[in-house]
Order: sequence, then structure tokens, then C-alpha cells
Amino acid sequence: MPQITVDYSEPLADSFDRRGLALALHPLLVEETAATLAACKTRFVRTETAVVGGDEDGHAVVHVRIGLLPGRTAEAKARVTDAAVDLVRRHLKPVAGHVVHISAEVCDLDASYRKATDA
Repeated sequence: MPQITVDYSEPLADSFDRRGLALALHPLLVEETAATLAACKTRFVRTETAVVGGDEDGHAVVHVRIGLLPGRTAEAKARVTDAAVDLVRRHLKPVAGHVVHISAEVCDLDASYRKATDA
């Protein structure tokens, strides 16, 4: 915990500094949510197709989902999502011919969440 998943559209692959985003997002989560840096895990999922409205051409999507253990206030979650959107903007170069739709959410992990680390 935190469990972070970033979905992003294929056309952004060459213009999106994913590693830079993760390395900026992790310390933010430590500061805002009392997570430990070693516990922050981010995975990136490239999506082939994004459809916005009735159009699949000319649009790209980045969505950041941050799963945290319950207990954070709505205000803290809002600060994290606002900052995540800003960080995506900072780590994404413009892509000609595409409108990029950026979103973020913080979700409470279910009580069944478990973690194991194998060496």
C-alpha cells in the first residue's frame, strides 16, 4: 500500500515519462498519506484504444488510480488526486493531433487486502 495503477493510451507511449511520474508521485503519497516510500508500488497499463464520446480518433486518456488503506479524509484524498493530475501534466509532452483527458481517483482498499514480499 499504496497500490497505484496508471492506465494510458497507446499514442502517449513516447511522450509520457512514466518512471518520472512514479518517482514524483511516491514522495507525495508519503507526505500526504503517511505511507512509507518502500510501500509505494506503481504499475503502468498501456491501452490500445480509447473512445471519448462518440470518437475514438484524436483522443488519449491517462487515469491514475491510487488504492489506500481506509482512514484518509475526503480532503486528503482530494489533495492527492489534484496533485496526481498536476504531476501527469508535468510528465507528459503534448502529442500532436490528440486531446489528452487526465483523471485521478483515490480508492479505499478492501478489508481483504493483503501484501506479501518474496525475495
